[in-house]
Amino acid sequence: MKELNFKGFVFLMLITMCSCQERPQKSTSKEVQPPNVVLIFTDDQGYNDVGVFGADDIATPNLDQMAKEGLKLTSFYAAQAVCSASRAGILTGCYPNRIGIHNALMPNSEIGLNPEETTLAEMLKSQGYTTGIFGKWHLGDAPELMPNNHGFDEYFGIPYSNDMWPLHPQQGPVFNFGPLPLYENEKILDTLTDQSDLTKSITERSVDFINKNKEKPFFLYVPHPQPHVPLFVSDKFKGKSGRGLYGDVIMELDWSVGEILKALEENALTENTIVIFTSDNGPWLSYGNHAGSAYPLREGKGTAWEGGQREPFLVKYPKKIPSNRVVDAPVMSIDILPTIAEATNSQLPQKKIDGKSAWGLFTGETDNSPQKAYFYYYRVNELFGVRYGKWKLYFPHTYRTMEGQELGKDGLPGDYKMVKLKDIELYDLEADVSETTNIADLHPDIISEITAMADAMRAELGDSLTGMEGSERREPARVR
Repeated sequence: MKELNFKGFVFLMLITMCSCQERPQKSTSKEVQPPNVVLIFTDDQGYNDVGVFGADDIATPNLDQMAKEGLKLTSFYAAQAVCSASRAGILTGCYPNRIGIHNALMPNSEIGLNPEETTLAEMLKSQGYTTGIFGKWHLGDAPELMPNNHGFDEYFGIPYSNDMWPLHPQQGPVFNFGPLPLYENEKILDTLTDQSDLTKSITERSVDFINKNKEKPFFLYVPHPQPHVPLFVSDKFKGKSGRGLYGDVIMELDWSVGEILKALEENALTENTIVIFTSDNGPWLSYGNHAGSAYPLREGKGTAWEGGQREPFLVKYPKKIPSNRVVDAPVMSIDILPTIAEATNSQLPQKKIDGKSAWGLFTGETDNSPQKAYFYYYRVNELFGVRYGKWKLYFPHTYRTMEGQELGKDGLPGDYKMVKLKDIELYDLEADVSETTNIADLHPDIISEITAMADAMRAELGDSLTGMEGSERREPARVR
């Protein structure tokens, strides 16, 4: 009997030891789970419209806290200074003109993002991620081009800009928009006549998505329709800022960021989630008091000047990104896809992309830009300018400005004035971030160097201003 008890004791000890050895393996398995990715992308928000980027009349405590807990980039650029093109760039890692997306697509557009292009959602989905988009799509509204056919498991939001509806201030004389649909996946839930609760609804859907998917890796894309005009805000934030309705809208967007961060924290996901905040282009200056501020940058949306494409950018990922760090090296939204690919060990798209990984810059291994130069296209394939190190060069082109014009007010736009830039201009952004002093005459060698890089890009992607077609442009999807 004693012998049996002894054997039983040994048997129990062996089981206990095996159990103890298995526990660390489970913990290790959880540690190597790839990070969740949250990309928050506002619409027409100015560089100066966040506290840590200079706003002193709008409270943005959640974004300010993000900056303390992560990385702030002070020279981050949208891919283009307009809605659809900018979204194409951040989701595919390509210059928008490489993949045939120009300007802002209208409702019932005959083109859209080609399903043969790989989106950030599709890249992560192939790694086992669950994917969701809550907000504005704007890359083609034909059924076969909507988000569920571009890698997103869940979709809630509007298919194009929130001003593309019958209540547009220029409806009739300029536009003839139909109803603005609100989608859930491929079904129209409603047509909007009031957008006051849209930011709130998008936020609630985003939080619900996090709660539902906390046990597996996910990609959450939140492209807010605000602060694009027409401005709408819920009752909770009306009259709360020091910058009128526009400031109220920014405060609600900051609240939305806070709700998403809180959901991550409550689900113990903060340490293993990459959260990015930025915007698609600069402020729509013709709308006056309903537009944001790009101060101290020149111009705004619809131009390649710094105010048109330089955007606030914050990223936090406590596990790998050091806190309270500020970097001024140039990065563009085309670099987001390859950066996330490196962070998640995902395979890059098979088709050529333009972005390069900035992961080493994010994690503090380097303070250098991932690219030698960035190219600023606008309209239909017009190369306006190039950023090269501290230099920004502009080629002759026509741009719009509100300088000397009467600004719009309370939702009505003012009229832009068109200006023709006749000669090459060069600016030193380290010494002159507001681009006030053209120093082209002082640096012919820099101009020659940048022009050579521009010519190489023109050979690839073309340039309508010089009549070059480009040999590596791809077609968008054509549906009508």
